[in-house]
Amino acid sequence: MLTILDKYILKRYLINFLVMLLMFIPIGIVIDVSEKVNKMIEKKIPITKILVYYGDFTIYFANLLFPIFLFLSVIWFTSKLANNTEIIAILSSGISFNRFLRPYIIGATIVSLFALLMGFFLVPAASKGFNDFRYEYLKGNSQTRETSDIYRQINREKDLREYIYVSNYNYVSKTGFNFTYENCTGNKLNYKISSGRIKYNEESESYTLFNYQKRTVGALDDVIDKQEKKIMKFNFLPDDLTPVVYAAETMSIGEINTFIDKEKERGNANINSYLVVLYKKYSLPVSAFILTIIAVAVSSMKRRGGMGLNLAIGIIIAFIFIFFDKVFGTIAEKSSFSPLIAVWIPNIVFGFLAVYLLKNAKR
Repeated sequence: MLTILDKYILKRYLINFLVMLLMFIPIGIVIDVSEKVNKMIEKKIPITKILVYYGDFTIYFANLLFPIFLFLSVIWFTSKLANNTEIIAILSSGISFNRFLRPYIIGATIVSLFALLMGFFLVPAASKGFNDFRYEYLKGNSQTRETSDIYRQINREKDLREYIYVSNYNYVSKTGFNFTYENCTGNKLNYKISSGRIKYNEESESYTLFNYQKRTVGALDDVIDKQEKKIMKFNFLPDDLTPVVYAAETMSIGEINTFIDKEKERGNANINSYLVVLYKKYSLPVSAFILTIIAVAVSSMKRRGGMGLNLAIGIIIAFIFIFFDKVFGTIAEKSSFSPLIAVWIPNIVFGFLAVYLLKNAKR
């Protein structure tokens, strides 16, 4: 049963969080408009598409930074409680600090569940609209695809294995370089095809291989076939070869799990970037609890510097959190470092910080 105190703090928690969102999202929109208005006018983008884009931008932006908005809003109104000596009065009445935290935890639970559902179902559609608009009108479609060092397993039926590799692929011209195709039975190589350049023919759904070479593995000797140009059909299309770079962001939780399993089988070298997106769907709501506890511990004491000092401390902590999140996310995407560990490191580090600050606040 919620007491009057619980309802009072919970109401302030949720209202201040919404106010913080309503304050910063318009600022984000204004900054984005100022950066892109010239290109929008130059490209003569319809106003309806721009309005839809900023609707998607609002959801995308709010989801991306909601832990920080939540953190600053908690510091803001908790500092006001401390400056008005309300917290001293509450604790002097016999209520423990842990009991004082209860409405904050309830508020963090409500916000986290909402963020989790948004991340699973609403944010993917907004992310697709947001990124599609940017790449279609502002950046160019050629930047939407993975185009370098592409390695795929394109077939896995019984003992048959087919692997392809391309060092670079231009999706606009449908042309790749340093192409290799390997056909295997189990671990045994049957034959290998290589070419300096490969081009996709849309009408016939075939590929033209330039400087074609095929090496067939024999019992005693290999057979080599060389041609300047050869037209062939393979079991893959350019869309399979070069997935959209932000594909994982645009999928619901079920779709992204299926997509990741498929890309693992294909040997996608960029699988870690997809795993980072998946794990962040779960880690982001958890950060709401951790940052809420840190915010209360930092701002529950009345300081000589008042709310300004608490906000300054909060902003510093928020920027450090963002720094950790971005750095470890990038490390996981660009190296063999575990994406699961990389995504959860900021929460683990700040979780220990939350415990330490909470113990000091109780004193």
